[in-house]
Amino acid sequence: MPISTIAFDADDTLWVNEEFFRLTEERFHALLADHVDIKDISPNLLETEKRNLRYYGYGIKGFTLSMIETAIEVTGGKVTATTLQEILHAGRDMFEHPATPYESVKETLSDLSRDYRLLLVTKGDLFDQERKLAQSGLGDFFDGIEIVSEKDTAAYLRIFDQYGDGPARSLMVGNSMKSDILPAIAAGAYGVFIPSKITWAMEEAAPPEGHDRFHQLSNIDQLPELIRQITCP
Repeated sequence: MPISTIAFDADDTLWVNEEFFRLTEERFHALLADHVDIKDISPNLLETEKRNLRYYGYGIKGFTLSMIETAIEVTGGKVTATTLQEILHAGRDMFEHPATPYESVKETLSDLSRDYRLLLVTKGDLFDQERKLAQSGLGDFFDGIEIVSEKDTAAYLRIFDQYGDGPARSLMVGNSMKSDILPAIAAGAYGVFIPSKITWAMEEAAPPEGHDRFHQLSNIDQLPELIRQITCP
């Protein structure tokens, strides 16, 4: 059956995102360098983020709160009010980073939008994701936009049924094996993995090697040709 609907992840698929989190984490390390061994900070922060996902979800706000909680924990409560204020400033500064599309993104979306129904499927803070989409200038390419709390099989089934012709005729493109590829394939859709330069540890997972609906590309500009091959083998 020919593909009719193509869904795209946003962060680190269409524009840079994780790089800004890593830069802020380095700033966080510097703020705590006088209080604790730097090598212990990132593992503690990651565990705090995992613990807090159920409360704060994904995005800058949850990351900032997790940095504050980690700072209190690793310093035994000795972190100063000034340092906590600097952590808050670091979190706010993340909202100033522009959502600039990667090279070839606009051209690829323009090409595909002529023949396919395009969707944006992303997770995280509603305000922040809407901000980045507006900054990117890509909004007009999409026939539907879904900002979800979690990308799981149930979410993809609902989205592909609501906006498309069901998962069998749908394809999900993203940089996260865990959130973009595996659950989309489990729903019955195609999954196209495009690795990003930096991937958050919590988004890593083993690829479904050998699965007939799994594909991997090195760049988004290769996507139109791949879709043509899938549709007309």
